[in-house]
Amino acid sequence: MNGMENSGKGRTQKLPMNANTTAGADKASTDSPGVIVFPPALVLGTLLLSIVLNLKWPLHFPRLMWMKVAGGLLFILGGFLLAWGRRTMVRAGTNVPPHKPTLAIVTEGPFRFTRNPLYVGGTAAYIGLGLGFNLAWALILLVPMLFLLSWGIIRREEHYLEKKFGKTYLAYKTRVRRWL
Repeated sequence: MNGMENSGKGRTQKLPMNANTTAGADKASTDSPGVIVFPPALVLGTLLLSIVLNLKWPLHFPRLMWMKVAGGLLFILGGFLLAWGRRTMVRAGTNVPPHKPTLAIVTEGPFRFTRNPLYVGGTAAYIGLGLGFNLAWALILLVPMLFLLSWGIIRREEHYLEKKFGKTYLAYKTRVRRWL
């Protein structure tokens, strides 16, 4: 046969598997940090879990106005930092989602102050929502969420960036703190 097969729905072509055809696929699958969860899914999932726990076992702080104000401010500031970091990454020409290859080390904008402005912003917004809506469970679940964020996402990204960019990333890492 000529490499074409009739599958019942039309003709398909079988391509030979060799080093040339699989090299690009292998590189694409390994050129990412291999994070354990998509970061927004971790934050939103933890927030949803806190709401479910609050419905099942209500747990609240005393209702104080300063907590609503502080929560609102944290949410706004966190959202601003997150958006600023994302916009800076896009302008630098690198991918934002961690499952895609990093194309450049970004050192401008909020990346001058923290290596992880998207995670700092997302965490601040999460705490803000917990305070603003009086979700004590959200603050209780903050500790395991931050553990997963640090171990399952940030450390894996740092290891990936060290391997990919070497001394350039290590120099940046010594100048700028992980959080704030």
